[in-house]
Amino acid sequence: MSKQLTAWIDGKRSEGADSAGFDLVSPVNGATLYRIVENDGATIDAAVESAHRAYLAHRKSTIAQRVAWMDALAKAFEQEHARITDMIVRTIGKPRRAAAFEASRVGAFMRNTIAELMTGRGEVLPLDSSPLGAGHLGFARRIPYGVVAAITPFNAPANLLVQKLAPALATGNAIVVKPHPTGIEVALAFAELAKKAGLPDGLFNVVTGDREAALKLVAHRHVAVVSLTGGVAAARALAAAAGPKKFCAELGSNAANLVLADANIEDAATKIAAAAFEASGQQCISAQRIIVEQPVFERFVETFVAAAKKLKVGDPEDNATDVGTMVSLAAAKRVMAMVADARTHGARIALEPRVDGATVSPGIIVEAPGKAQVLCEEAFGPIVVVQPARDLDHALEQANDSQFGLQGACFTSSLDTALRVADDFDCGSVWINEASRFRLDMYPFGGVKDSGYGREGIRYAMEEYSQLKFVGMRASR
Repeated sequence: MSKQLTAWIDGKRSEGADSAGFDLVSPVNGATLYRIVENDGATIDAAVESAHRAYLAHRKSTIAQRVAWMDALAKAFEQEHARITDMIVRTIGKPRRAAAFEASRVGAFMRNTIAELMTGRGEVLPLDSSPLGAGHLGFARRIPYGVVAAITPFNAPANLLVQKLAPALATGNAIVVKPHPTGIEVALAFAELAKKAGLPDGLFNVVTGDREAALKLVAHRHVAVVSLTGGVAAARALAAAAGPKKFCAELGSNAANLVLADANIEDAATKIAAAAFEASGQQCISAQRIIVEQPVFERFVETFVAAAKKLKVGDPEDNATDVGTMVSLAAAKRVMAMVADARTHGARIALEPRVDGATVSPGIIVEAPGKAQVLCEEAFGPIVVVQPARDLDHALEQANDSQFGLQGACFTSSLDTALRVADDFDCGSVWINEASRFRLDMYPFGGVKDSGYGREGIRYAMEEYSQLKFVGMRASR
């Protein structure tokens, strides 16, 4: 019988009476990895109530105390780097080199959050700017919300968990995580390590399951903030279930990368190939739409195809592999259907993708018509579409013709063009001469339009997970 994974509540594995569940299958070899328990309402209620009690007990913890907890967590995560890497490779088929890099970010993110926590900000307000304010003192400081419900996706089970865990704990909240089924093993490992590191029981709980568990969690009366990384449909359903509470959402994209005639074509092709195809294109900011000025269009396509062919496709256990498996056979079939759709609509296939089980090799589609799915939807796989543009105006018009706006990129040697793109590219963040998948943890990361609301990034996530409280005083006379 396969190993069973269920909730972690109050510092121990749940002993709830949940009966429903499902098997999780490895995309690498098709073997059943473990059985996921679909936590019922009673178990989810127990997890949130535990977190609420822990929040009340520790909400006045000092910054020094929170720093000590988080430092211990960072050390624990770093010591288990190899085990976490193995979990990521096994459960989602991410190539080992990429999985090891993801695991290495966990401790680093925790330590960078500590550094930000040590520089906590508040402000004194000049109340005497109003005649009525004379003789009064006012200041604002940040306080926690209470319980944060975090819904995390499959594609970066360690990194995208710590992106929510660290800011939530730093700002004095408790957190209940409902990971995607493929991320549950990592989340439970984190919870066990937190227990060993001395984090008080209840401040970090995990519930297991799929959609129904997430809906029950966000609707709980003691959940004060919902933080989701996922798709648009999930966001709409969860926001409706959550009701009127703080809701942060980092959602999908079909990231546009502009390549202008004055760009370094070889550099752009190499960077965009990595951004499009590594990790099987299963990241929200993976390059999907490449918009190239007409004078360099054919040269770029030729160079880009060559760059894509250099990437190694195969066994995710091989350190040299760039493109491993997709998360499931169903995901691979969905991506291949998008290629077929583009072909049906008259697009040219410059690099034919090959499918072997859940592994899809890089695919490059050229000059797809506007109705093609690959232009309108999020592919979340190793396929891209390359489109010509008459000039910068036309390139921006195409880039902005999307329901999404998470992160984009532009390759150019012109400062004037870079500044124009910074103003007119409709997305949450834009990189010049880096591809759209380039991300650092210290800047505000989030989208516009259907790509979400709220911001991640250490300082900015801490602001999302805390609220301003004003204190005013009148001087006694």
